[in-house]
Amino acid sequence: MPHTPAPLLSRRNALRTLAQVGVLTVTLPGGQAWAQSLPLSLPQGLPLRGAPAVEAGRVVVVFLRGAYDGLSAFVPYGDPNYYRLRDSIAIAPPEKANAAGDNAVLALDTLFGLHPALAPMLPLWQQGVLAFVPAAGSPDATRSHFEAQHHWEVGIPGRNSASTGLLNGLAQALAPANAREQVNAIGVGEANPAILLGAAPVRLIPSGQAATRTGVLANDRTRAALMDLYAGNDTLSQQFRQGAQSRMQSAEQLAMDRRTDNNAGDNGAGAATGLLLNAQHLGTLMQADPRLRLGFLSAGGWDTHANQGNATGALARNFSALAEALVQLRKDFSQPGDVVVVVSEFGRTAAENGTRGTDHGHGNAMWLIGDRIAGGRWHGPWAGLERSALNENRDLPVLADFRAVLAPVLRSSLGLTTAQLAPLFPGFALEQSLKGLVRT
Repeated sequence: MPHTPAPLLSRRNALRTLAQVGVLTVTLPGGQAWAQSLPLSLPQGLPLRGAPAVEAGRVVVVFLRGAYDGLSAFVPYGDPNYYRLRDSIAIAPPEKANAAGDNAVLALDTLFGLHPALAPMLPLWQQGVLAFVPAAGSPDATRSHFEAQHHWEVGIPGRNSASTGLLNGLAQALAPANAREQVNAIGVGEANPAILLGAAPVRLIPSGQAATRTGVLANDRTRAALMDLYAGNDTLSQQFRQGAQSRMQSAEQLAMDRRTDNNAGDNGAGAATGLLLNAQHLGTLMQADPRLRLGFLSAGGWDTHANQGNATGALARNFSALAEALVQLRKDFSQPGDVVVVVSEFGRTAAENGTRGTDHGHGNAMWLIGDRIAGGRWHGPWAGLERSALNENRDLPVLADFRAVLAPVLRSSLGLTTAQLAPLFPGFALEQSLKGLVRT
């Protein structure tokens, strides 16, 4: 049969096609990105699932976008002010549990307890691998979601301009001097999160079942045409070929993973609902490639201004989905140096508002899961919920700078030195690191 030439595509038409189907991500100098959502730069010879275990630790960051209510996750039930401030959305104390025990706080100690929807996390606390810092955050006073998230993602409170993302900076620190193109970081779910922007190449995987599909690359003729179009040695062509290879290999890996077809749920039902599947994909890909030591996930839908609920309701449903994802991450990231960190841009008001919700706050609880975390306890200062102890008489103060929490974790898990960490947190004294958080 005679060969049918592949259709000719202009570069403009090719770019339009790629942008429509989400086939390529290219991270440019200065952190700008062209197109969206295809993984970038996967080395040749990627080992499939079952590769040797990662010897060094891995760090996975889970960002709860929208400012989740930490006072409902880790409930200060032992402080009577909690019930005074939250008449309709408070979680009942342990002694008021119903016969099934599913509507009340799960006591962790005499002060704090878990939201009942987070019950799957209780074994991790009992095993000593789950800890939290109840009043952590950025010292910047902003209550803007956009600004606060950016501060966290670049590791610099108050920095609103473009900057290298924190995980990208870590990827640069981890890259061997003779392998600057080595990919050490991966994000699943978001097209272009600020935390991964920078000079280091990263892999970006679409959310949900889209990660198992190859888009236009599945068509042999279209793929051949695109490869012909980007056959040159210029930077854009090289990055396209790397990205195309990555998309095909990632989709193949995830399709081979039996977990991909289980518990997928309806990804359109809400951002937190799809977190479990994204966590499964992250685990599959990071286990397959030992060079991937940094992972990123995120979930939206945490801005609970109205009808937040208490033991049940919108927030409880989000917590249930989050707990499933975190249990999955713990299964996949349970080597001695592995750590999962859960963060949010800021907390919420200590008192409920007039619509049975909570408004933008300041301090919030950070979660940490891992063998090297001194778990089964909480860390850092706690001033209580008396009005005089609250920030601006309304929300938790930031008593532990998020950089002081992250620094000892990154030292322990990734083996980085203070000199390597210092450029990532400019102007912050790393000796302020939270003592006792990491096992020595």
